[in-house]
Amino acid sequence: MALFFVQKRAMSSALQKFCYNLSGFNKYGLMRDDVLYEDEDVKEALKRLPTKVLDERNYRILRAVQLDIQKSILPKEQWTKLEEDVLYLQPILQQVVKERQEREEWNKNY
Repeated sequence: MALFFVQKRAMSSALQKFCYNLSGFNKYGLMRDDVLYEDEDVKEALKRLPTKVLDERNYRILRAVQLDIQKSILPKEQWTKLEEDVLYLQPILQQVVKERQEREEWNKNY
């Protein structure tokens, strides 16, 4: 039974890596949070990021745009790996969404 779970976890991990690489943004050195659609919640979360993290994000995006213009990608050893992809914006974004929902609930009641 334990072997089944190990195989399932390994297969899930392999599928996850395959899908991650298939998405393509990692070939430009981008992370998952770099490619989020910038709605009002994401824009607010970006305002709350530390300057250093925001600068790193902007650099990755500018580099990706430059590579796309040149119809090129990074060398494979510079691709973002799933294990290195940090969801740096998600905790802040979750807080922003929670605050917005609370505000909407408050306004609905008053």
